[in-house]
Amino acid sequence: MTPEKQRAIWAIYVWCRRTDELVDGPNASHITPEALDQWEARLEGIFEGRPRDVIDAALCDAVSRYPVDIQPFRDMVDGMRMDLVKPRYETFDELYEYCYRVAGTVGLMSMPIMGTDDDYEGDLEKVYKAALSLGLANQLTNILRDVGEDVQTRNRIYVPINELAEFGIDEIEIVRGTLVNSATGQVDERWKRFMKFQIDRAREVFAEAEAGVNCLHKDARWPVWSALDVYRDILDNIEANDYDNFSKRAFVPKLQKFAMLPKSYMKAQTAQRL
Repeated sequence: MTPEKQRAIWAIYVWCRRTDELVDGPNASHITPEALDQWEARLEGIFEGRPRDVIDAALCDAVSRYPVDIQPFRDMVDGMRMDLVKPRYETFDELYEYCYRVAGTVGLMSMPIMGTDDDYEGDLEKVYKAALSLGLANQLTNILRDVGEDVQTRNRIYVPINELAEFGIDEIEIVRGTLVNSATGQVDERWKRFMKFQIDRAREVFAEAEAGVNCLHKDARWPVWSALDVYRDILDNIEANDYDNFSKRAFVPKLQKFAMLPKSYMKAQTAQRL
C-alpha cells in the first residue's frame, strides 16, 4: 500500500487493539460498562477532531483523509460490552452478531481506505460484503483455534451451545477439558465431528470473502489475499492437530507464511471489474 494508506490502516489497527485490550488485556478485570462508555465518548472526540493523545491523533488524521464511518467503531465497542456480560452463546445467530461487532467491523473500517480498482464498475455492496465476510471468517477461526484458552483463562465458550448439544456434547466437558484424553492425547470422536462442521462453515465464509478481494484497488489486493490465506491455513493446522484445540495451539509458522506470499501475489494480479 502507499505510505498514506499504511498509516491509516495502522491507526485503525492500533485503535482496535486498544479497544480489545480493554476487555482482554491485563487490566480487564477492572473494566466496567462505564469505562466503555468513556471509551466510546473518546471515539466520538476522535471523529470530531479532538484527539486525547498521539495515537488518537493518528486515527483522527486517517478519518480526515478517507470517508471512514464511525458506526463500525461504535459497533466494535458494543462487542466489548458483550464480552463483559455474555460468556456463552446459545445459537450461531448470537455468535454471528458478536463476530460482526468485534471483527466484521474491521473490514468495514478498512474498506474506505483500501478502495476499489480504478476500473471497478460493479456494486460496492458486493465489496463491502466480502470485507465483512473476511472479518467474520477470521474471528470464527480465532474462536475455533482458542477454545481451550478461552474457557480456561476467561471462562468463555464462544461456540454455540445448541450446536454442541446436536453433537452430543455438554458444555461442562469443554470446561473440564475432557474431550481430549490428557494421558493419551486422544480426541473424542464427537468433538472431531463437531469441529469438522465448524471448520466447514468457516471455510464457506472465507469463500464469500474471496469473491470481493480482486475488486479492491491494486495496492490493497496482495495484503488482503495474504491475510486471507494465512488465516485460512490456521483451519488446516487445527485439522493437522487432530482437532485438539485444548492442549495444542494451531498456528502458521513464519517460514510457511513467507512461502505463501508468491501464491497470494499471483492471485492479486487480475482485477475484477464487475
